[in-house]
Amino acid sequence: MSSGSQTGRQLTVTGVGYAPEGEILEQERPVTRPVDADVRQLLVAAGLCNDARILPPHALASHWTILGDPTEAALRVVASKGGIDLEAEVQQQPRRRELPFDSRRKRMSTIHQPHGTPYAMPLAYVKGAPQEVLALCTLHLLHGQACPLTESHRAQIMAANDAAARRGLRVLAIAQRTLPAGMTTYTPETVEADLTFLGLVAMYDPPRPEVTDAVEKCHRAGIRIIMITGDYGLTAESIARRIGIIRGPQPRLLTGPELAAMDDEALKAALQDEVICARMTPEQKLRVVTVLRALGHVVAVTGDGVNDAPALKKADIGVAMGRAGTDVAKEAADMILTDDNFASIVNAVEEGRAVYANIRKFVTYIFTSNTPEAVPFILFALSGGRLPLALTVMQVLSIDLGTDLVPALALGAEPPEPGVMERPPRQLSEHVITRALLVRAYAWLGAIQSLAAMSAFYFMYWTHGYWGQWLDLPAHGPLYRAATAMTLASVVATQLGNLFAQRTESTSAFRMRWGRNRLVWIGMATELALLALLLYVPVLQRVFDTAPFPPQNWLLLFTLTPLLLIAEEGRKALVRRRARGTLSGSATG
Repeated sequence: MSSGSQTGRQLTVTGVGYAPEGEILEQERPVTRPVDADVRQLLVAAGLCNDARILPPHALASHWTILGDPTEAALRVVASKGGIDLEAEVQQQPRRRELPFDSRRKRMSTIHQPHGTPYAMPLAYVKGAPQEVLALCTLHLLHGQACPLTESHRAQIMAANDAAARRGLRVLAIAQRTLPAGMTTYTPETVEADLTFLGLVAMYDPPRPEVTDAVEKCHRAGIRIIMITGDYGLTAESIARRIGIIRGPQPRLLTGPELAAMDDEALKAALQDEVICARMTPEQKLRVVTVLRALGHVVAVTGDGVNDAPALKKADIGVAMGRAGTDVAKEAADMILTDDNFASIVNAVEEGRAVYANIRKFVTYIFTSNTPEAVPFILFALSGGRLPLALTVMQVLSIDLGTDLVPALALGAEPPEPGVMERPPRQLSEHVITRALLVRAYAWLGAIQSLAAMSAFYFMYWTHGYWGQWLDLPAHGPLYRAATAMTLASVVATQLGNLFAQRTESTSAFRMRWGRNRLVWIGMATELALLALLLYVPVLQRVFDTAPFPPQNWLLLFTLTPLLLIAEEGRKALVRRRARGTLSGSATG
């Protein structure tokens, strides 16, 4: 806190949070109470030009809490630490009118009528952005007297403001004015003029510890973060560097007036680089979001104030703060962040990517078994009926609606794969079901599974006197039903390996913790249990036209189980090798 910055006085306030615990220091020595007239007037003005409230610990909260804007609450806390009884001040100077904060004016004013003094004239207290407030000041308070504010004083005040801003502090200027007794119209033009500068108040709201890691995760995920704020440019840059949003040595600092002078093409060019948007009005925030969307970006906007509502509404995803956010911001947003934590947004992106990946895993798993289900009907048709159907219609239904169901659901509950936040965002035009997915499911894994299924079908015949015979095999009777049961069992057995293969897209399945998704094991057990019921329960044998086969045939089936897992491990190894080669080429290039 600076009181009467033109005098060079700098005061420090100790304490953390909203508890009125701490003291005011000057040159590292406590300031004795009562504070002098200049400091007192600064604290009173900051405390009365204020709509926040501080609540002591109560049944629902064991610590001091607030109602209203955190910045205003901090000003009330400072006043309390300076020994100011704001409730008594409110009684002495009740508020008559308020000129709310406006993002264009960048300041707020309240008008008060002092009691106890005959013919007392109303007082206006003003707080806001230092540059804007200082431009309206003609006097400054020194030793309780209003003195002319010279250009030298202005330069000294702005130097103190810039020094605090470079340290990442949010700085507010506090001023006052004694209004004419006969004034009846209170507008910004009539009230906010010929002000007396009282001082600067600088406060530090440290980023949460997890924010830096969340920002770094965004960078790795190809998610770009642009700070669009109404704060002073130096403050915004300092905070952006501290949490890792800005990495380059000379980012573009785009201010509201500069943006207003740009056309859309110039703005598009500016937004391609590392940029900080400071001193922005609501219209300018909206324009930045509109231009980013025009460039093809999917834009998510976070905000908590009324001024953020247009940008929240325009964005693809508007995220309002649940605790500090205004009702207007919440209504304009698509989602509300209940803990006001940026890291929660990044975690949601990770979960969203995991859900998208799980849908693809689910689809690939289901599509794979479609090929061995279709191949027997194709071969039956091509052979003119000389090759019996290796699967019946009811057996196909038993796979789709029975054995495949729980394992597929298990893939839908798979936790995020390692490295999911190190991939670039997918294109908007990319669908869940892509050509690559169809080729992998039908032409690669499905073909292998079909070969295994038909091998099991022929194996049953060849081990029962039909060695080497490909056509004109029995199409009725116990042997045929046992052969179709072998085909059904081979599809289920290979789907067990496919279940583990589909748990990851590029990472080796053997590097995953086998027990991290217990539903996978439940799915396997369910699949095998349903298969056993279909093969060995007489009622189900008649319904699904199956018959038990020799126990030793299970050895062949379990030999087929890892086929798809091995095939996928080979494909994933090639994908990882190609990715490493691409990264190596990019680094050397």
